[in-house]
Amino acid sequence: MTTLPLRHHPVRVLFVFIVAVVVTAVVGSLFSISAGDEYLALRRPGWAPPAWLFGLVWTVLYAMIAASGWLAWRNGASRAELTVFGVQLVLNAAWTPLFFGLGWYGVAFAEIVLLWLAIVAVVVVFWWRSRAAALLLAPYLAWVSFAAALNVSIAVLN
Repeated sequence: MTTLPLRHHPVRVLFVFIVAVVVTAVVGSLFSISAGDEYLALRRPGWAPPAWLFGLVWTVLYAMIAASGWLAWRNGASRAELTVFGVQLVLNAAWTPLFFGLGWYGVAFAEIVLLWLAIVAVVVVFWWRSRAAALLLAPYLAWVSFAAALNVSIAVLN
């Protein structure tokens, strides 16, 4: 496996990871401008969190995702490993347009299952590079697990 050159300045590379995560967040936010209202209009299970919690949680998670990618890179992650990381970012960005933009709750659930599998794959490949990088993704995996359960519940209720 080839690795990305370590000759790049670590702060610059950290910035690249931050930008990649911000782009992921922005794509999602473009389709979720009215998500709070849409979410409140949906029939939701009693255990559904308040709408305001999502932005707070995702802000923290996105910071942890960027740090995870950077730590894995610092520890010699290969192009293939970083590609898996990139795939989970693309899948992350795709969920919001499916769920809120198109209202395709069933398709969004299938997509979030793929996202969950991609996150597991990233955790596994990062574990061998940096346990810290892998562990930083544990809250993300937990939140996506919760979100998948919420997604399927909303799909059934609506």
